[in-house]
Amino acid sequence: MSELPLQILQAVDKHGSIGNTLEAEEFKNVDSGALHASLASLWAKEMIVFDKIEKDIWALTKEAEEFLTSGSHEIRLLDEVLKSLDGLKISDVNAKLGAVGKLGQGKAFKNGWVAKDGDKLVSKVDKLPEDVVVENLKQIKATGTLDDKKELTELKKRKLVTMTKQIGYKVTKGPKFGLEIKSYETDITSDMVTTGSWKDAEFKPYNFNSEGVFPNSGALHPLMKVREEFRQIFFSMGFTEMPSNQYVESGFWNFDTLFVPQQHPARDLQDTFYLKDPKHAKIPEDGAYFENIRDVHQDGAYGSIGYRYPWKEDESLRMVLRTHTTAISAAMLKKLADDPKPTRLFSIDRVFRNEAVDATHLAEFHQVEGVLAGYDITLGDLIGFMDEFFSKMGVDGLRFKAAYNPYTEPSLEIFAYHKGLGKWVEIGNSGMFRPEMLEPMGLPKNLRVLGWGLSLERPTMIKYGVSNIRELLGHKVSLDFIETNPAARLDDDLVG
Repeated sequence: MSELPLQILQAVDKHGSIGNTLEAEEFKNVDSGALHASLASLWAKEMIVFDKIEKDIWALTKEAEEFLTSGSHEIRLLDEVLKSLDGLKISDVNAKLGAVGKLGQGKAFKNGWVAKDGDKLVSKVDKLPEDVVVENLKQIKATGTLDDKKELTELKKRKLVTMTKQIGYKVTKGPKFGLEIKSYETDITSDMVTTGSWKDAEFKPYNFNSEGVFPNSGALHPLMKVREEFRQIFFSMGFTEMPSNQYVESGFWNFDTLFVPQQHPARDLQDTFYLKDPKHAKIPEDGAYFENIRDVHQDGAYGSIGYRYPWKEDESLRMVLRTHTTAISAAMLKKLADDPKPTRLFSIDRVFRNEAVDATHLAEFHQVEGVLAGYDITLGDLIGFMDEFFSKMGVDGLRFKAAYNPYTEPSLEIFAYHKGLGKWVEIGNSGMFRPEMLEPMGLPKNLRVLGWGLSLERPTMIKYGVSNIRELLGHKVSLDFIETNPAARLDDDLVG
């Protein structure tokens, strides 16, 4: 096909232009891909101008192609019946024609060509009629269409034809048209500079509007982009990131240290993933703390009456996939008891809940959690801090609603107005950790701890306009969505 560009130029020169390459004799047997490549090459040299012409045509299926050589099913069946002087036994149809016989039998009956006489098929015509199906297929193969629309519909039902696109091109002369194809230099080489030949060389013009080939590279998931924005907000406010890569916890750290009773619904199999092997964790090294937690649950302590139930060690040591990153916060606050002082900590990592998957819930998601410890701080400090924290995300005018959490008192749900939905939506949960949680660790009474959390997925979905969480995470995620979305700034669009 190296001569194809010259062949195109000669055809254009001969006819003045080519109205449609599909109708031009010179290009009837030329591959459309090769033709397009040659046209594009000549267009780049400004020798021709071309436009694509798309035409819907009907094409024969593989089965229809067999009709052209062997005849239609019904004609082949009728031929066998006519050859049998006494009629063709129905039991012999498959032996003579195979699957074709059964298909042809139905059509032959419909056309009135054969009838049933006992166990035989007998002909109702004296000779083979014209094979109309084959004639129609020949017309379609030659022209891509059929004048008789009723017959065309029948062929479609029999799956003998299928719609396809035929691509041709209209070609006219360009500003630099000629019958000689020049080769242009694409760049200046060191040899051209040395010999001075670059002075007489003709160069292919640079296309400064072309973006070029985008280099292959990795791309951050939108969830990770928003995660990084959250991290920078925390760092700007003096927080330290907690180590949060421990996905398996004991019920002791995940529930008991947080003053969650062992009969709480969150500890049911329907809500929590439990491990089979290993099934139980070891008793914590600080046995006194372990006993403190048992006492505060079972008998009450530190001014609390507790839950007054028989606390079970085996239940406390059951291994779970952590249901919240607050288990990490509890471990960090226990370490803080060795040197009590004002502290700011945060974590952003995965947690696991045994939930039914739908448009807004997955069994695995990310939790953003912050912990702020300080002496004699109050609920007013929590509300003030929430206003400051969320304002850095472009979220202002928060509303708070009293709520219940086993490990915080008082507890507040955080709401913001979503302009897109036209309503107030919950964006987080917060509260002050209970004395029943902090004092067993050995923290002083006046060192109070504020805590709050929110999901990472919800603000990401709002920011990127995703309505189904399964389009953000999982096997249905579009890689193009991952690669093309820019980094998200947590501005007014988060709730606007």
